[in-house]
Amino acid sequence: MSARTPDLSRRRHLEGHRPVADDWRTPDTEALVDAILRLDDREDALNFLRDLCTLGELHDLAQRWAVVRLLDAGMHYADISRRTGASTATITRIASWLKHGEGGYREMLDRLRSGDGSVPDPTGTEP
Repeated sequence: MSARTPDLSRRRHLEGHRPVADDWRTPDTEALVDAILRLDDREDALNFLRDLCTLGELHDLAQRWAVVRLLDAGMHYADISRRTGASTATITRIASWLKHGEGGYREMLDRLRSGDGSVPDPTGTEP
């Protein structure tokens, strides 16, 4: 478990946010993350994800990441739903995690921006 997790959870609680349960951080989850961190490149990652996930799971993960990027770009929920096929309930849940989750979505968006200053549009067109 990350050293910053307890501080982040405590800070969220103090800021009035519901603390995020850490029961998902199991030894198996930690082992999965360790395996992902050892992947060398995009092709290795694609191969690993394809072996690990069903096509439906991969679609769902990719759709969630597309929703995050569109939310970050300021797109309206109904437009995101039309573009991605995600339900507005799913979009609302993702928006909540983007604002109040573990900070992983925001961290990745920031890292992508630090490369060339932009986050790739999930649909290949400008919003």
